[in-house]
Amino acid sequence: MEVYRTPDAAFEHLPDFPWEPAYTEVTDPDGGTLRMAYVEVGPADGPVALLLHGEPSWSFLYRHVARVLTEGGIRCVMPDLVGFGRSDKPVNQADYSYARMVEWTRELVFDHLDLREVTLVGQDWGGLIGLRLVAENPDRFARVVAANTGLPTGDFDMPEVWWQFRRAVEKTEVLDVARLVAAGCARPMSDVVRAAYDAPFPEERAKAGARAMPGLVPTRPDDPATEANRAAWEVLSASELPFLVAFSDSDPITGAMAPILRKLIPGTRGLSHPTIQNAGHFLQEDAGDELGRAIADFVRR
Repeated sequence: MEVYRTPDAAFEHLPDFPWEPAYTEVTDPDGGTLRMAYVEVGPADGPVALLLHGEPSWSFLYRHVARVLTEGGIRCVMPDLVGFGRSDKPVNQADYSYARMVEWTRELVFDHLDLREVTLVGQDWGGLIGLRLVAENPDRFARVVAANTGLPTGDFDMPEVWWQFRRAVEKTEVLDVARLVAAGCARPMSDVVRAAYDAPFPEERAKAGARAMPGLVPTRPDDPATEANRAAWEVLSASELPFLVAFSDSDPITGAMAPILRKLIPGTRGLSHPTIQNAGHFLQEDAGDELGRAIADFVRR
């Protein structure tokens, strides 16, 4: 497997993200290893929150959320998915699959970090991966926060705006990652923040994961990931694990999933589910403080 590793110098000027990364090795399907990065902040004995980002962002997305959580005594673990952030980036799109993304993340958080009593916070692909982890390892989790995400099986079509996004990613000659993140926000983004989202991808070949991920979302009933996602739905739809639905008010991509999650997952019942105002798909960027407070309140309850 051919891999790109972003030089450390690319990450020298990150606004509001002072934390040093840690690294571990996860197994690649060719029998080698991939370096996977994560940031761990907050009290070592505090309740642990696993903050999983999506496409095409990285753990930088959670900087404001993590600050609020750590101030509240919560330990935050923020991985960079393989292909993103400081983690290794296979340069061939064929090296990415939904199953591999789940397994690489599982290996990091359970085999290496041995996280238990976890609060999952998953947005975008962070939810697609994280909800699989919850369903397949329910004894490791204490609660779930779903934020602008879902668990598609391919039985229902994706919204047209998502198809437009997928076609744009597939066809563009130069993938402008920062522009994609900014387009998914409801509030203006500064140039220095845009640069931080571009930082992991100084070369076009580093963007194979960002290009591949839209095509890994199940969009038909016979998708390779459909069976596993249906099995996950069976577990989640019978689970009493506390489940907070914290969506934004301005996300055309996943907004329709919020009422479905609240209806189908028993753990949502009896909870007050916040709607984060004036926030787009990347609600952590638009309203990280507000989302952080909602998560902290949920953990304390």
